[in-house]
Amino acid sequence: MENLIISFNTVLPIFLTILLGYGLKKMRLYDDHAQKIMNNLVFKLFLPMLLFNNIYKTKLENALNFKLLIFAAVGLTAVFTFLCLFIPIIEKENKKRGVMIQGIYRSNYVILGLPITAALYAEHELGSVALAVAVVVPIYNVFAVIALEIFRGGEPDFKKILKGIIKNPLIISSMTGLFFLAVGIKLPTPLEKTIGDFAKVATPLAIFLLGGSFEFEAVGRHLRSTVIAVTGKLVLIPLIVIPVCVLSGFRGIELLTLFLIFGAPTAVSSFTMAQQMDGDSELAGQIVVFTSLFCILSIFIAIFVLKEMAYI
Repeated sequence: MENLIISFNTVLPIFLTILLGYGLKKMRLYDDHAQKIMNNLVFKLFLPMLLFNNIYKTKLENALNFKLLIFAAVGLTAVFTFLCLFIPIIEKENKKRGVMIQGIYRSNYVILGLPITAALYAEHELGSVALAVAVVVPIYNVFAVIALEIFRGGEPDFKKILKGIIKNPLIISSMTGLFFLAVGIKLPTPLEKTIGDFAKVATPLAIFLLGGSFEFEAVGRHLRSTVIAVTGKLVLIPLIVIPVCVLSGFRGIELLTLFLIFGAPTAVSSFTMAQQMDGDSELAGQIVVFTSLFCILSIFIAIFVLKEMAYI
């Protein structure tokens, strides 16, 4: 019963925040223009502050978990390769193929992964969770560009991909935090407190805005493709990956981190990338909406089961 309550208390605040974001948007207390501005602020300021703060305040030996980082990289590569071979078999439209591939492997790890681990573990244990961003975000972005380019008949522009990775605020803040940690640089107390305060804003605001992005008008036009993508993302991939993680010896925060890298809902940015690269952006939006909606149930079940089995 205790594990059921812990799982419920972990997931319910996320659900309520998403619901609030959706409800206030429908009540026209903010519009698409305001949401776009706030999303930009979250991505370029608040989330980088959060990542820097989590790494800066951890112990170096806890942050550099090479086994976790290598497993995440190899696992994402394996999942992506499988999807590139499998999705074209079941989906005939090229514009949908790339979108479905990125919708299944690409997770909203930063926005939903970090708060879930923070709800279950102490702040000083979150360094490796935050540092994983520096590995998985570039992989997410590179594979997304490759998939979308391949299925629109183009060649991936790796120079552009590399430039995007280097300029990514999440990666810059993660590397900066690690540098400060490794060198032993201590910030002045007022600056450290300011960064900590900004970091606290990141998670609730990002999840709130996620709720505001929900649109349900185009469900019928993409029902089959959406069901396949949502089932693959939230059910099939975690059911395959998590047992492999357990057999590989991962437990506690490491196992939870890997589950969220693979099993968190599809990244909101996948919609924007599909728009920019001639993918089916309407389908991409539906995948984001429904994985974000149903992840409340899938994450709740996963946390409960893993806690019952004493794995986390």
